Amino acid sequence: MAIAFPQPPHYKLHHNIREPDMTYDTNNIFAKILRGEIPSTKVYEDADTLAFMDIMPRCEGHTLVIPKTPARNVLDATPAQLAACLATVQKIAKAQMKAFGAGGITIQQFNEPAGGQVVFHLHYHVMPRHEGVALKPHTGKMEDVSVLAANAAKIKAAL
Repeated sequence: MAIAFPQPPHYKLHHNIREPDMTYDTNNIFAKILRGEIPSTKVYEDADTLAFMDIMPRCEGHTLVIPKTPARNVLDATPAQLAACLATVQKIAKAQMKAFGAGGITIQQFNEPAGGQVVFHLHYHVMPRHEGVALKPHTGKMEDVSVLAANAAKIKAAL
């Protein structure tokens, strides 16, 4: 007889072992952005991906790249989704280098709660960096929309 343990919503019980629930949530914030239900400051879009400004940026120009099709993270994404995202990540990174006179780029991608993932739609953080300048802490403070628009315009101009 199996013992029923209370489970957090992001875990399921499989053979009495807690495993992450890898179900794609169609109501995640990025899915809502893709459906036009929530606004975003778009930087770039093609048939397979969307790049937009992070509303809580850790640096000037912090951009997110997502696939347009459902993928929870790198663990369930198709090779085509990953390839499309990385092609867009590279395009955005090169534009950020020019737009912000950056000395480098930080790319972050998190998978599952234990890996730091908070929004469960595959996404890449693309951040222009400058020598000796630390990333801002993730405080949850939203950036002014006019600042996001100005940074998006700089990146678009460099594409």
